[in-house]
Amino acid sequence: MVSGFSKILVCCDGSKYSEAALRHACDLAKKYSSQITLIHVVERTKKSDLLAGGEYTKILRKYAKSSLERAQKIARECGIEPKLVTKEGNIASEVIKFSKSDGTDLIVVGSKGLGAVLQFLLGSVSSKIANHSLCSVLIIK
Repeated sequence: MVSGFSKILVCCDGSKYSEAALRHACDLAKKYSSQITLIHVVERTKKSDLLAGGEYTKILRKYAKSSLERAQKIARECGIEPKLVTKEGNIASEVIKFSKSDGTDLIVVGSKGLGAVLQFLLGSVSSKIANHSLCSVLIIK
């Protein structure tokens, strides 16, 4: 049985699912006196860079910043002062890589975030994180 989580990583993409994940993570952080880190990963691949170009990446970076700021506001309303992290690359891979380097005990992620078509083509980010992470993963529906 888990006695607590000292570091909780919350995946934030601006969706209602990631907001629900954040609220659950805040409840856990209060219970276990945990540190919360909010992460947003800007999806970048060679293919997307080639097809969409640098302007598209700038838009995604701006969205990442505003998404994290909204999530930070929610966490603060819950009485939590989170750490903010932005990464670029494959979402699941970057979340897993960061969780390892940061010593994360629990990753909290929403069950959905992408549209149905993109999710079908790319696979479920939450599923990839759950299958490849070294720590516990809580998927919020």
